[in-house]
Amino acid sequence: MKKTFYVFNDGEFKRKDNTLFFESEQGRRFIPVEDVQEIHVFSEVNLNKRFLEFLTQKEIILHFYNYHGYYVGTYYPREHLNSGYMILRQVEHYLDKDRRLKLARAFVQGAAANMQEVLAYYNKRNKDVQAPLNNIANLLERIEDNMTIEALMAIEGNIRDAYFSAFNTIIDKGEFIFEGRNRRPPRDRINALISFGNTVAYTACLSEIYRTHLDPRISYLHTTNFRRFSLNLDIAEIFKPILVDRIIFYLLARNMLRANHFEAKAGGILLNDTGRQVFITEWENRLRTTIKHRQIGREVSYRRLIRLELYKLEKHLMGEKEYTPYVSRW
Repeated sequence: MKKTFYVFNDGEFKRKDNTLFFESEQGRRFIPVEDVQEIHVFSEVNLNKRFLEFLTQKEIILHFYNYHGYYVGTYYPREHLNSGYMILRQVEHYLDKDRRLKLARAFVQGAAANMQEVLAYYNKRNKDVQAPLNNIANLLERIEDNMTIEALMAIEGNIRDAYFSAFNTIIDKGEFIFEGRNRRPPRDRINALISFGNTVAYTACLSEIYRTHLDPRISYLHTTNFRRFSLNLDIAEIFKPILVDRIIFYLLARNMLRANHFEAKAGGILLNDTGRQVFITEWENRLRTTIKHRQIGREVSYRRLIRLELYKLEKHLMGEKEYTPYVSRW
């Protein structure tokens, strides 16, 4: 599995022949182009066209974040696997109300099932989150075969609210109080963590879409907007509870993230550079972690699980096998 290269310092990307490197006040870091699939930039950098041409040649994606850690955009090299047939199938399923709803419903149900798995894990460990678990189960029963996408999204929002209501019980730290979801800017430390973690999850899913025949602009739960990527948002819903949220709980439980990893900025609370690096380190550890896959009977990493989810979606679109979302088991 290829690696991810992160940049947190100001500096300059340079190319010399078939070599890439990043120069900053901290020194020179070489980028092993044959072993890197994506680069994430959280700082101010300089680069030129020759650098981008080389990224295109090597099929390396470049993600940019602004000073506050918000996602800005992606240099998405020419899609070497793009398929006209697959785009047609994606569009057909988007334009057909029933087929779109079927996929959107699967994404919501898969996300909710993974939320239930997370809460059940902590419920067994003396964290009383039975009430949110019951609320999610009741809300899932309200999902109907013939409802609108808007009605489905409303239920999805209620499910997420029920799930978030368990966070204070799980975290149980006075300096990390969660008063409900808010964003842009997040107004507390937990919201800052959720926003940053979700952003990283969205870009990870986008990078995996690039390795498939799928077009990232055509989605089913989130409204398609041909000027921005949205399929990665759909896929990320499945994985946010078991990746982003579990990482948040893990880092806080072990005091790896503290109040001094956050700062008041832009009218809200944001992770500082050190806090982002702590989160990213654990994020990469988690993506490399392998689990036994029940269907294929072998060990796969969480990053590979995202790719496999996309392959399942491709098979559904081609009429080969109905899509069922991945649900984690502990």
